[in-house]
Amino acid sequence: MGSLKGNQTRVSEFLLAAISPTWQSQITLFVIFLLVYSTTLVGNTLIIVTVMSDSRLRTPMYFLLGNLSFLDICTSSVTAPKMLMDLLAVKRNISFDACMAQLFFIHVVLAAEMFLLSIMAYDRYVAICKPLHYPSIMNRSICSWLVAASWTGGFIHATVQTVLTLRLPFCGPNQVDNFFCDVPPVIKLACTDTYVIELLMVFNSGLISTTCFIILVTSYTTILVKIRSPEGWHKVLSVCASHLTVVTLFFGPCIFIYARPFSTFSVDKLVSVLYNSVTPMLNPMIYTLRNKEVKSAMRRLRIKEVSSEGNMTV
Repeated sequence: MGSLKGNQTRVSEFLLAAISPTWQSQITLFVIFLLVYSTTLVGNTLIIVTVMSDSRLRTPMYFLLGNLSFLDICTSSVTAPKMLMDLLAVKRNISFDACMAQLFFIHVVLAAEMFLLSIMAYDRYVAICKPLHYPSIMNRSICSWLVAASWTGGFIHATVQTVLTLRLPFCGPNQVDNFFCDVPPVIKLACTDTYVIELLMVFNSGLISTTCFIILVTSYTTILVKIRSPEGWHKVLSVCASHLTVVTLFFGPCIFIYARPFSTFSVDKLVSVLYNSVTPMLNPMIYTLRNKEVKSAMRRLRIKEVSSEGNMTV
């Protein structure tokens, strides 16, 4: 089973839940999730390459957008490869150490993305409400420090969650009621009362998600209140609609999962798949479909590639 601690034996592995009860449906889901993961990688990589290659997009807003795409790749990559392997496997097991590592990195990227979305909302607030001061408040150097702070905050949050989990005794059972290792289903398997630990974790995760969500709502509400003309409203909505869509898709599931006591609902697994797999895939589509500058930059990048291929052929 694992190492001894007193009279208890720590489990050496966990068994993950099956996504589907039949082999035929698992093959179908494997194809679907493979397409979702591939689309996530291609779409977000395309945004990163576009932002880095086009001089017109070297602004704080697009710098933050490129970092959001990188976080989306990380979020999906923490869970998707293992989920894809499990869809073709008879035994869906994961070692104790690998489970803790997966749990840690999930919370690093999720918390970092929450902080980054809050920074993006603040960036839009400054750009629209204080345009004359925007260059001094949101320059590239300050944005780099803010992104670094987002990752640092995510690391601290994940460390707290993981240390609290590792301090619990796990002596069986070892069946995780989810498709990947996360705090809520894993600590339910501890061989002790976890009520106090759950409260600490809910306070930690709930405080981050709720605070970031309040910052986002306050930023966008302030923007809308300050705009007087219909033309201004139209411009603001065209700029901020994509941000609000991403915020809704991301924060809704996260608050549902982490900002409440760890009671188990059957819908939890579906919600987990939504913010780990589906939302990272949708983000590139949301931003590119509603952003004329990004679409124009992608067309210029494509024309440049075609021209380069033509010159090489000649």
